[in-house]
Amino acid sequence: MAKYFLGLDVGTSGLKTVLIDAAGRVVTTNIQDYPIYSPKPLWSEQDPQDWWLAAIKGIRQAIKDARIKPAEVAGLGLSGQMHGSVFLADGIKPLRRAILWNDQRTADECAAIEKAAGGRKSLIRMVANPALAGYTAPKILWLRNHEPNVYKKVRHILLPKDYLRLCLTGDYATEVSDASGTLLLDVHKRTWRLGLIKKLGLDPDWFPKCYESPDVTGRINDFAAKLTGLPAGVPVVGGGGDQACGAVGSGIVGPGIVSATLGTSGVVFAYSDRPDYDPDGRLQTMCHAVPGKWCVFGCMLAAGGSFQWFRNQLGRQEIDQAKRRKIDPYQLLIDQAETAQPGCEGLFFLPYLTGERCPYPDPCARAGFIGITARTDRAALIRSVLEGITYGMSDQIRIMRDMGVRITQVRASGGGARSEVWRRLQADIYNAAVVTVNVAEGSALGAAILAAVGTGQFASVPQACAKIIKTLNPVKPDPKRVKLYARHYVEYRKLYQVLKPQFPVLAGL
Repeated sequence: MAKYFLGLDVGTSGLKTVLIDAAGRVVTTNIQDYPIYSPKPLWSEQDPQDWWLAAIKGIRQAIKDARIKPAEVAGLGLSGQMHGSVFLADGIKPLRRAILWNDQRTADECAAIEKAAGGRKSLIRMVANPALAGYTAPKILWLRNHEPNVYKKVRHILLPKDYLRLCLTGDYATEVSDASGTLLLDVHKRTWRLGLIKKLGLDPDWFPKCYESPDVTGRINDFAAKLTGLPAGVPVVGGGGDQACGAVGSGIVGPGIVSATLGTSGVVFAYSDRPDYDPDGRLQTMCHAVPGKWCVFGCMLAAGGSFQWFRNQLGRQEIDQAKRRKIDPYQLLIDQAETAQPGCEGLFFLPYLTGERCPYPDPCARAGFIGITARTDRAALIRSVLEGITYGMSDQIRIMRDMGVRITQVRASGGGARSEVWRRLQADIYNAAVVTVNVAEGSALGAAILAAVGTGQFASVPQACAKIIKTLNPVKPDPKRVKLYARHYVEYRKLYQVLKPQFPVLAGL
């Protein structure tokens, strides 16, 4: 009988299902959408039962589209948005909607956590990360402070993908990569930090057993079998948070290889053999989905989002032309950018459209063009946006190098990977070879690979990735442009420091 493996990724806008065969080839994919709720400004919530309904539809659709027998599915892996909080009593019905990673209501609770831990630096030493509003622990304290009637009913707290695990298997479980984002895991020892949990006045019994990502944590139960069409008994592995699973899906599972994902935000992700952390908390250090290994990653908030802003606000002519020619308006903008001089004669774009997270955790930071002269033309404006975004990504790479992370190859994905011009720009600014990979299914593929490893199809995660993932479109840095951009990058970094005192003023006007 043929073997197939499912990967489910609980995204913010929808649930992606990927089915791979025994060789790791993608057979079929589908996405099931669900709503997101914002009952107040800066709040972000979803109904976990929407994820479960999407999972049922996604699994059934994948089996139907692949034209396979349900009994041929040999394993299932889970991935999902990190940090989200699912509050449960007993059973699968949530006590309230889940509070998501991009929810910003917990500033007071973050301060309380750092105080309880003995200060920000002490907290970072405990759990390798600072208290950020999106993390899980502040959300639990917020529930205690603002919804005490719900809080007193809590018996279990799960992350988004682990809620699906409960629905599929009946088991309360998580794994170390996703648990790292709760702010309650000892990332070094890969176990819950019980001392901190107790200091915060939380019940350790609320938090599920932690596994490594390829470990089998349970099996499809009769209840889930009836709803999904899968046979009871199919193994379900730990899986991982979306960043760790995305790294597996891109082959970031060994030293020297880094991913640079240019979506709305911009994430740089590096593998690490050691649990090293940035003492200033600018980067996040977490457990990798590779057993016994770690990862370091950062996020700038408006990477591709900055280019999208330029297209929407200043690119009307390209949008109209692209409709007529049935092409991508971004490519028309990039074609113009290619005609401008590298460095844009000292024109800079600061990509802080929505504040910033890395390397500056500054919600007041503002974007802007600096250095416009009478010679500045449209091509230079466009190129400066691309350069500014890439400088922002390079901020993360610089911190990683300062931490001793070796970077020999950058695997580009997202919008910045589709353009050869932008890949070349990245290679020159990062001063590293840039490649793409042969697959684009990301976190859901990573979850499916982990299922294949955990059920014995592959001996290890690195072995599976070596067989499944291939690099394409290599671009090497140009030595002359590397030197030019190194000089310009120094000036780019100075601009934030000069403008920083004015940003709170501008934010309050």
